[in-house]
Amino acid sequence: MATKVLVPRLGEGVDEVTVTKWLKQVGDSIKELEPLLEVNTDKVDTEIPAPATGTVLKIIAQEGIAAKVGELLAIIGQPGESVEDVSAKGIEAPSAPEKRETQTAAPITHHASRITDLGFISPVVAKIAAEHGVDLSQVSGTGLNGRITKNDVLNFVESGKSVSVPAPRPTQHATPIAGDQLIKHSTIRKQIATHMVESKHTSPHVLTVMEADMSKVAKHRSANKAAFERDGVNLTFTAYFMMGIVAGLKAFPQANSSWTDEGLLVHKKINIGMAVSLGEEGLIVPVIKDADNLSLLAMARSVNDLAARSRNKKLQPDDVKGGTFTLTNHGVSGSLFAFPVINQPQAGILGVGAMQKRVVVIDDAIAIRPMVYMSFVFDHRILDGASADWFLAKVKDTLENWG
Repeated sequence: MATKVLVPRLGEGVDEVTVTKWLKQVGDSIKELEPLLEVNTDKVDTEIPAPATGTVLKIIAQEGIAAKVGELLAIIGQPGESVEDVSAKGIEAPSAPEKRETQTAAPITHHASRITDLGFISPVVAKIAAEHGVDLSQVSGTGLNGRITKNDVLNFVESGKSVSVPAPRPTQHATPIAGDQLIKHSTIRKQIATHMVESKHTSPHVLTVMEADMSKVAKHRSANKAAFERDGVNLTFTAYFMMGIVAGLKAFPQANSSWTDEGLLVHKKINIGMAVSLGEEGLIVPVIKDADNLSLLAMARSVNDLAARSRNKKLQPDDVKGGTFTLTNHGVSGSLFAFPVINQPQAGILGVGAMQKRVVVIDDAIAIRPMVYMSFVFDHRILDGASADWFLAKVKDTLENWG
């Protein structure tokens, strides 16, 4: 009997995946639990195993196409077995309750300004609105803090008040020149582009920069690096920056918050995202949960683990969810300071530049110290210049007076 391969639920709030690569083709034999295809959600690639042993009789979902949880991906059975009686719709899976803290801006660029006024719209809500031509500014939200839910949009459609959304402008294309090469956008690159554009539409970005003397951190690291290695941990400077951020967020909780129209949502947990470069593929931001409960050793171990699993494509969807603040270490490529883009719906992101020995004046004397620029980009709706500087000064003080 033929077996359906359905889109599984890969994590809380994950309602849709994108098929990125089929590892088997029609006619190929496959064993139960052997990888059948790869899917992507929130920039995390995940292998989907075969639910049964047999032959791939039919592939339903094509690469690059989105599929909802419960939808039919493929059919596995015996060679020559008929698949005409197998429903192409698969089995409907119950939707998981949407959580306010993990929502991302909706990937609809042709009316991004309206979404900005409405706060954060889940991808499911945005897709339904687009399919039915609903102007979300006319929909009353009944969810948490007035958020628009899926049922709000469906009820609006049933009421017959649906208003068409203006069609998107044609995409501008550069004029090709002989010898030019067109590199197709990967799924990750498209997701990065969407999130970056939406972030700029959502938050008024402001940059403040401070310089930190890393002498004491460097001394502590040199004295403890061997001991950490005996515990199987590589003590990197990133762990110290994480600890500095924790101190700053605990001292100034508004930096660990999200904006809502009703008020400031200050997060109880401190979950710090860590931007990890994937080379030409882009970057991904796994999250260290409950970072304020970690020692330096535990923090360094978490940094090692997430960085390794990011580069080896072993992350799970839940590993990139729930972040309340983000660190990006752009200094690894030699950059001194930058203007990072806020990871919505967070209040800010801290960029760390390359550490360099520089000449500084200490107590009216010239000295050479390992210095680093820290670029804090914040949402000006949430923080003002003074409060942002207080947070960054606490991070600086924690690093400069380590131990």
